[in-house]
Amino acid sequence: MNFQKKMLRDDALEDKTIIVTGGGSGLGKSMTKYFMELGAKVVITSRDLEKLKKTADELEAETNGKCLALQCDVRHYEEVENMIDQAHQAFGEIDILLNNAAGNFISPTERLSANAFDTIIDIVLKGSKNCTLALGKHWIKEKQTNKTVLNIVTTYAWTGSAFVVPSATAKAGVLAMTRSLAVEWAKYGIRFNAIAPGPFPTKGAWDRLLPGELKEKFDLAKKVPLKRVGEHQELANLAAYLVSDFAQYLNGEIITIDGGEWLKGAGQFNLLEKISPEMWDQLEQMIRSQKRK
Repeated sequence: MNFQKKMLRDDALEDKTIIVTGGGSGLGKSMTKYFMELGAKVVITSRDLEKLKKTADELEAETNGKCLALQCDVRHYEEVENMIDQAHQAFGEIDILLNNAAGNFISPTERLSANAFDTIIDIVLKGSKNCTLALGKHWIKEKQTNKTVLNIVTTYAWTGSAFVVPSATAKAGVLAMTRSLAVEWAKYGIRFNAIAPGPFPTKGAWDRLLPGELKEKFDLAKKVPLKRVGEHQELANLAAYLVSDFAQYLNGEIITIDGGEWLKGAGQFNLLEKISPEMWDQLEQMIRSQKRK
């Protein structure tokens, strides 16, 4: 079976404008491309404007759609407000927010500095809060309805996971925010849902998290009952459906797409307990060298 086939009809997101945080690469880029293929105008944001512009130009050429690259550090509320203002000026009203920006460290927690822990919390939890609050306040003030927020969490948001404690902590907060606001803001015509992906490898992120031979040594596909990792289009299909008008009665749900991985064994990175202290030293050196490239 071809898992890269597209699911929705071509006009499913016509006349929709979407903000995708962390949209310049990886899964954010894949979801953005499919949104554009379905007729949406998309604003992509991250701190790296050069990468964003390259992605926007590439996706516009591939889809004949419209993609606006806006630099924004989601950790800072004033930058988020400025980004939303620019999006309004370019495309008019915003219909959908996809909180996708994330960061992660794979490490024994005792090796992390307080600043490293804070960095992940600030990007994932504070960043999602900043974007949600800024855009939500606008929607409510202007009495705009039929709006949607989609958050990307993880399967270990509810189980926890060793060796990625900052990420697990932050994603659990995003999950709680999703469910809480799904109830509180439903009266304003704003839906909230989330996706909890299992292993969906991306070149940049997975090379940093599991560099060198570690990707083979700790093959996450072996933990998945279906014996494979996810294809980006599979996630994009689900995201497009959840933000579309076809999902109008879905609110407050967290949809898992992981091939049954978390049911087989909670804690996506718990298997890293097998790594020795000496190997952690080598891993940290490899990760640092990846960041310097």
